[in-house]
Amino acid sequence: MKKRDTFTYDFKIGQKIVHSGITDDLERRETEHRERWPKGHIVKVGAAKTEEAARAWEETKQKTITPLRKK
Repeated sequence: MKKRDTFTYDFKIGQKIVHSGITDDLERRETEHRERWPKGHIVKVGAAKTEEAARAWEETKQKTITPLRKK
């Protein structure tokens, strides 16, 4: 039986999703995203999945990343 050790997530600022992805470590990934979006947070989507199922989920997501705002 394959391990269900991969998480799907949305990274949000307020109610706006700025990135969606997969990871095996939600805390580490949130820290990485906060370098770009300091006010954001991760919202786990569903239960842990196999890597294959997580990658299939990721393919259904829009491939847009919100650009950085110019200061």
